Amino acid sequence: MSQNQYDQPKFNLKSYLNDFNPWHNIKIMHTNVPNDILAGITVAVIAMPLALAFGEISGLGVEAGMWAAICGGILVGLFGGSTTGVSGPTGPKVVQLAAIITATSLASGKPDVVFAMSMVFLSGLICIVLALMKIGRFIYYTPYSVVSGFMCGIGVIIILLEIPPMLGFDTPNSVMDAIKQIPYDIMHENPPALIISLATFATILLWPRVTKKEWLPAPLIGLIVGTSLAHLLQFGEQDIDFIGSMDVAVPHLYWPDFSRFGDMIGGAFALAGLCIFDSLLTCLVADNMTNERHNSDREIFGQGIANMGCGIVGGVTTATATMRTVANIKCGGKTGLASIVHGLVLLALMLGLAPYASYIPMACLAGILLKVGIDIIDYRVLPVLHRMPFMDSICFWVVLILTISVDLLVAMGVGITIAFVRIVQELGQAYEQNVVSLNEIDRPLPADVCIPEELKEKVLKLRLEGPLFFGVSDTIYRTSSALVDYKYLIIRMARVPMVDMSGAYLLDDIIDKAHEQGATVFFTGLRPQVKRNLTRLKIIEKVTEANCLATFNAAILRIEELENGHTPEREPVEHEDLSRV
Repeated sequence: MSQNQYDQPKFNLKSYLNDFNPWHNIKIMHTNVPNDILAGITVAVIAMPLALAFGEISGLGVEAGMWAAICGGILVGLFGGSTTGVSGPTGPKVVQLAAIITATSLASGKPDVVFAMSMVFLSGLICIVLALMKIGRFIYYTPYSVVSGFMCGIGVIIILLEIPPMLGFDTPNSVMDAIKQIPYDIMHENPPALIISLATFATILLWPRVTKKEWLPAPLIGLIVGTSLAHLLQFGEQDIDFIGSMDVAVPHLYWPDFSRFGDMIGGAFALAGLCIFDSLLTCLVADNMTNERHNSDREIFGQGIANMGCGIVGGVTTATATMRTVANIKCGGKTGLASIVHGLVLLALMLGLAPYASYIPMACLAGILLKVGIDIIDYRVLPVLHRMPFMDSICFWVVLILTISVDLLVAMGVGITIAFVRIVQELGQAYEQNVVSLNEIDRPLPADVCIPEELKEKVLKLRLEGPLFFGVSDTIYRTSSALVDYKYLIIRMARVPMVDMSGAYLLDDIIDKAHEQGATVFFTGLRPQVKRNLTRLKIIEKVTEANCLATFNAAILRIEELENGHTPEREPVEHEDLSRV
């Protein structure tokens, strides 16, 4: 294996930034124009009632949900990394934003809109920075138990928050408030609100059984049925709450105010983290449906642009939305043009139909969101909860409980940490099996190696497999330290692709301990990159180049020569044949 294969390519800024060029999306928009336009119109019809509902639950008003859907559709369609993804307000992000807005509201109890928009803008900026750092690939390393617990927690949050408005009461400020409030609300429900919300929910639930037409989405039909029923039964403002009219003028522009930067940075990182996680999970769903692969870093970049736009025009935060993306794919959308058309159609609806928003009952939106919450729950994992591996089960329940009771981002962090600790523990256990004395080897040596029985008692073999990093160093040291009374130590490194500082100094400690016992140490199969790192840290010089050999076979022959009093010069070689012992 040549040294050049391990050399890093030279950094090229132009090539690096070209990955985020919107021309990647623009140049293919002409390939599927008719289907993209039809898909965009259909998805806009699906997105409108959801945008209204998410805007209301955020505490910023229904128009905030619409502007977010418009920004997400147009800007992510241009800059995003998934050709079929459609963006807008989503359950996890809106729930998180609503919690932050409640915690930072003004003394009057009204939301601090400037602060909220500045935080949304900052979250977009953070997404752009993280995209430039190329962190998108790490979404593939998120354990499924964490994802499942997170999605189930989000679903439970939305359900709990929407029960009070379904019964005719205000939306609670938090999940804990909802849990305390629900028993009272059930005892004192408002019958008109309950009728409207249940009618809307039942319509959404049953409509897919009536027709499979994608251009007649269940949320839109539920919105029409719930609103129509309220007016047919002549429910007025004294009976139920309505969402109020939307401003049809050009949106009020908010210039970011970072005077309270310290107060908003935590929330901005939380929103950015959820945006990345929510968006890339949806992109994975789209990849499975289309047999294509999205560009994770470009998708994060596009979401950053869209969230900065939301912060300026007064929209709630956005992410790639699963329902809209799936509908887009089923309707034939294949390029970013569908997402852009969806945004433009929503803009037209916003300008033309905004005055009629005052006729929509709050209970109607609650019925829509109840179905959204139910759909978010991961039903694939629920039937097998009692059969899950113990650590996966612990991870799932911890993430679920923390998502509901503490914070979405805290839940994700704790869940990933638990999964990481589990992996490190299993790697450590695997390493314990790889420290053996030569006479305990249960498979034959190479045919050309003949070892006297008395020599076997003098040799200790330390076989390392996988990355040698901080997570396994303690296990290896404890296991190797338990073995004493050896004259030669062979450290096999052929299957070690990388060594960090902890791993390097672990080897240093093992070598020192061997030298204290008067033992000679050999390395076999060092890869060039690993050897380079160990040389820089002056680990190799303790072993000497002559004792850095290619194969285990060569090390045994070298030991025989030392036992016989011969010390011939040997050329060190770069890597070990993995088929050898």
